[in-house]
Amino acid sequence: MNYLELLKLASPEAIVAVTALAVLAIGLASEHATGFCSAVAALGLVVAVGAVLMLPQHATLFGGMLVITPLNSLFKIICLALAFFTVLVARSDRASRNPGEYLAILLLATIGLMLLVGSEEFLMIFIGLELTGLSLYVMVAFDKTDVRSAEAGLKYFLCGSTASAFTLFGISFIYGMSGTTGLAAIGQKLTTESVQPLLAVGIVMTLIGFAFKIAAAPFHLWAPDAYQGAPVPSAAFIASGSKVASFVVLGKIVLVGFGPIHGSANWHAMVAGWMPVLAALAALSIVVGNLVALAQSNVRRLLAYSAVAHAGYTLLGLVAGGRDGFSATLFYTTVYAITLVGAFGVVALVRRETSGDDFSHFSGLSSRSPLLAGCMAIFMLSLAGMPPLAGFFGKFYLFSAALRAGANHGLLWLVALALFGSLISLYYYLIVLKVIFVGEATTGISEIKLDWLQRISLAVLAMMVLFLGLMPEPLVTRILASLP
Repeated sequence: MNYLELLKLASPEAIVAVTALAVLAIGLASEHATGFCSAVAALGLVVAVGAVLMLPQHATLFGGMLVITPLNSLFKIICLALAFFTVLVARSDRASRNPGEYLAILLLATIGLMLLVGSEEFLMIFIGLELTGLSLYVMVAFDKTDVRSAEAGLKYFLCGSTASAFTLFGISFIYGMSGTTGLAAIGQKLTTESVQPLLAVGIVMTLIGFAFKIAAAPFHLWAPDAYQGAPVPSAAFIASGSKVASFVVLGKIVLVGFGPIHGSANWHAMVAGWMPVLAALAALSIVVGNLVALAQSNVRRLLAYSAVAHAGYTLLGLVAGGRDGFSATLFYTTVYAITLVGAFGVVALVRRETSGDDFSHFSGLSSRSPLLAGCMAIFMLSLAGMPPLAGFFGKFYLFSAALRAGANHGLLWLVALALFGSLISLYYYLIVLKVIFVGEATTGISEIKLDWLQRISLAVLAMMVLFLGLMPEPLVTRILASLP
């Protein structure tokens, strides 16, 4: 294969990289180019989506370092779409003071997500993790005027470095015992050989590293400070794009690398070591996330602890295993990411006008901006799992897949715990809506002004949440058809 063919297959990543350099150059050339930088970044992401659509159905490069499949292409498009909406959110945030630098870092993080989604080889997965992680560390600490941003960035960096060490040590153990870093080759080896203790240690260490990336308890301590202290677009991208890519990769590792996706005669013997780890992470995340969220009075901090609980829900599909469980995980993490981008978009606009994001700053929002209040209601109720929104179908899909997977309803306890956690979450989501619709405005701002692009972007996100709740079949069918 020559370099021209390689560039063609890696054209989406190349387009985003060129766009990042162009945005950085524009930002350095002019200090007042926020709108132009955003337009160039958004255009580059749209062109990259077109490049993904032009890719062949199947291709494999360098032993799995770059793999093109319908599933990988689908989630590259989803990651690019989430980055696109994050660019729109960044227009109304303090990060727009240095638009070229900030958007360039955001685009580099997007490349990392695309490498994560498009690889089935541990070394490239780790490179993608580090590219994404280093970009996100800078994005969290980007607001130089807020000391909490620097503190959040430092905490995120320290915790992330520790998690990367766990992941790298785990990968080294897996390579030492299996002799390969390709997920498919590792899966084939596990079907024919017994799991050695050192290999089991490597698997558990790798899972711990990814547990940090998805903010699963007890590896979630970075999330509240990072969500609250970071610029709002940074928090939105961590909660959406980073989560989607992490769950796609974690699903591939668990179901392709550590066990056959279609199941086998020795499935239970193979997963006996790490399936209880995932189940324990899911249960602890649901309990800790929902209970601690009850005590929050800051919307971003509430969304952070709610993200911990949602990580627990999403892990249910991986615990269930098989195509149905994996597809349920992919569907749920997608609709959750769309919902979170919209919710953080509302937070960014409220914070711009009121200089805060506590409950008091959202008080009486319905009288100041009915559009923001209505969109926030859709996002909060979807996170709570209320019909007919996308969050309801996502949870129903996850819980039903988990019930069908466990022999003799062996996962019934975990589904019951998830249902109880959803009931708790309804309370604190309704508290936010009570403040918005019943509370009286205390900030002295009678109206929140929105431009046409902000109105359209929030309305589109809210309509997507509603559409995926009323008609989830197109996305579910596409995900199932793209699975091997």
